[in-house]
Amino acid sequence: MRIPSFAKVNLGLEILGKRPDGYHDIRTLFQWVDFFDLLELRPLDGPEIRLRGDDPSIPWDESNLVFKAAVLLREAGGSRRGAEIVVAKRVPAGGGFGGGSSNAAAVLLGLNRLWELGLEPADLEALGRKLGMDVPYFFTGGLCLGEERGDRLTPLPDLPVRWLVLVLPPLTVSTRLIYESLPPASLTSADKASKITQFLGTRELGSLTNALEETIFRFFPQLNEIKRFLRDQGAVLSLVTGSGAGVFGLFEKREEAERCRAALAGRWDAVTASTLSRAQGWDAITSGASPSGKAAGFGPAIRGFESSRPSSGNKRAGRAT
Repeated sequence: MRIPSFAKVNLGLEILGKRPDGYHDIRTLFQWVDFFDLLELRPLDGPEIRLRGDDPSIPWDESNLVFKAAVLLREAGGSRRGAEIVVAKRVPAGGGFGGGSSNAAAVLLGLNRLWELGLEPADLEALGRKLGMDVPYFFTGGLCLGEERGDRLTPLPDLPVRWLVLVLPPLTVSTRLIYESLPPASLTSADKASKITQFLGTRELGSLTNALEETIFRFFPQLNEIKRFLRDQGAVLSLVTGSGAGVFGLFEKREEAERCRAALAGRWDAVTASTLSRAQGWDAITSGASPSGKAAGFGPAIRGFESSRPSSGNKRAGRAT
């Protein structure tokens, strides 16, 4: 069984305040993008869970979120079956693209079918919430409003297709450090000040912001340089995604994005991608999750998987996916 595990970008992110549980209340716009890891799941005769992947900077052991997802699902389903999980990585760990969370959601979806557990989508989403605040989003996909800790989700009508340049700096940003360093001025105090609330009415992307950027740029000024470069290349919107380190530029036309990516050559690793509608994403996921074990046809995106992977010469050290 082969499953694409799509990345996300945050088209906007606002901080509303700190919660008693230590998290922050946020308001964000999640958007699936056609940039993905590829997971292969195989049944084993015994109860062992084997995990391996092709990114040596990631620990492929029991500390990995993918392994934790498999164990959590098996316990919830009352199963003693095993599986081998192989992850071909494109989405960088610690980049703000949700790669680890997406991988965990894909494993929950895939193993639920492979092991014939019969858990409902709501059950899987609840398990995902135990693994991380971004994981529930990947059970909905498309364009979503995320509130509270980011895990209260409202699906939104999909945007017209837009093209992105995703810049992948060789950095790992600590989400905890960024949130702990936020100045009070970064808080969005009321809906009237919310660019995201305005977007819900106008669908205009250009004014959206990421309230974490001021703090991120204090620690990593080079990310601000990338953002400015993307805007200078004509991006309608350019933001750090989540807490970083990834930066994206959003373009209306594919050729604009391709020109921008070409202009980045020799400076930063970057890929072009498109926004992905909810229907497109789920068509790819469900066509791949075939218990028959036959190779899934994910169309041109899968056929171009290897050729479009970022340069392997710029590996990222740091945290697990």
